[in-house]
Amino acid sequence: MSCLNSNNSSFIPECPDYRTTHRLHMVVYSLVLAAGLPLNALALWVFLRALRVHSVVSVYMCNLAASDLLFTLSLPLRLAYYAQHHWRFPDLVCQVAGAIFQMNMYGSCIFLALINADRYAAIVHPLRLRHLRRPRVARRLCLGVWVLILVAAVPAALVHRPSECTAQDGARVRLCFECFSNQLWRGHLLPLVLLAETLGFLLPLAAMLYSSARVFWVLARPDATRSERRRKTVRLLLANLVIFLLCFVPYNTTLAVYGLLRSSLQPASSEALGAVRRLLMVVVLLAGSNCVLDPLVYYFSAEGFRNTLRDLGAPLRAPMLAANETQTQRASGPRPADTLHAARPALLGPDGPGAPFLQGPEDSGL
Repeated sequence: MSCLNSNNSSFIPECPDYRTTHRLHMVVYSLVLAAGLPLNALALWVFLRALRVHSVVSVYMCNLAASDLLFTLSLPLRLAYYAQHHWRFPDLVCQVAGAIFQMNMYGSCIFLALINADRYAAIVHPLRLRHLRRPRVARRLCLGVWVLILVAAVPAALVHRPSECTAQDGARVRLCFECFSNQLWRGHLLPLVLLAETLGFLLPLAAMLYSSARVFWVLARPDATRSERRRKTVRLLLANLVIFLLCFVPYNTTLAVYGLLRSSLQPASSEALGAVRRLLMVVVLLAGSNCVLDPLVYYFSAEGFRNTLRDLGAPLRAPMLAANETQTQRASGPRPADTLHAARPALLGPDGPGAPFLQGPEDSGL
């Protein structure tokens, strides 16, 4: 009898063999940590120090980067658990790490939906909803999102208490992030999962689909202005939709099905239940990989973010350019002063390494 189907809370079941799943999670989460930690730390620094978060889109992207960075900082705990196949840390640490995953997933869903909603307000109703497109309003909305996911993190932490099982050598060990009992699923866990998915997944998904469809409809009209700003808007909305559909739809759909089966609301055989659980353990990795994909959205969709990174890299490129220029001078002989001064802007670009970054008050995030 394993913790997968144990109904007696006083019985200590044998530990299930999840080593294959743990190895897969170790590989994927190691890659997510190696890429997500520096990317999100750099993104958060750019938004807070370089861009000063002046635009509405930048406010939402900054909070999304903060949410992703918080999740990547908790990944070493998960890697330690998957490496040892059991939990060695205090119970509270397991509860906090499990709650952070839920905070990141549903917080990311809401922040992505807010970015698309801002583009909807700017393009479909630029005059009627202009009062909502202010950085002060965006900061208040983000504060409300953080309050919501923090409140929801409390019950998530309570249900993530480690569960005990008996190892092959007879020792009692604890498991984290998995093996919730049937009694817990039939009690409070399923209602919590369905409520979290409704508020943190279904509503943002509906908002993203509606706002994106309306924006695409307006931009596809024959009288729509063909400009670079339009292409950037389409690119941003498409990137957000791809991340949402790829990372969050498979996991939340599978989790809802698994919850219905575990709570016995939908009869299923043990083989079917095991198959759904194995699928859930794979798609959860997609949900965790969103913190690596989000920085790509910042770079390819936010021109201000991209230009700032180029300005930050300009001082590193300047010595290399100067060395190449010196070698060219030695090979071709001395050059006139006016020719040398005229060549430097072409090498460094229109904005030198010391030039200030300029952005508009509203749409500088794009």
